[in-house]
Amino acid sequence: MSDTESQNEALVRNFFEVLSSGDLETLRGMFREDACWTAMSKEIPGAGAHPGRDHIIDEFLAPVRGMFVEGDPKVLIHKVTAKDNMVYAETQAVGTFQSGIEYDNLYCWAFEIIDGQVDQIREYMDSHYVMSVVPGGD
Repeated sequence: MSDTESQNEALVRNFFEVLSSGDLETLRGMFREDACWTAMSKEIPGAGAHPGRDHIIDEFLAPVRGMFVEGDPKVLIHKVTAKDNMVYAETQAVGTFQSGIEYDNLYCWAFEIIDGQVDQIREYMDSHYVMSVVPGGD
């Protein structure tokens, strides 16, 4: 593994640690200004592309985290692989919604890293499961 690949893998591991902590301001600094986070599903809350670092944090992640009890959800990393400027991760998100409903979903992620910052995220998850547990998702 090259030094760049090792650094990119470390960035993604740190990304999930910070995301799990709920520290969105630190997370904001991990994105390039014109970054894009795309939830690769249809017909779920938050589906589609979220362009721009500030939009990602303020209009996408903050409302999602607000659906959960404070401190949730947590992301557990199962596997991370880095190749060139790409990092792929298999994770599990667990937590409790404000309504008391438990959340436990599996994810796969594709990160594109440029100059030590996240440029693109493609997030894959079980969208059917999401709609079965998200409050008002039925």
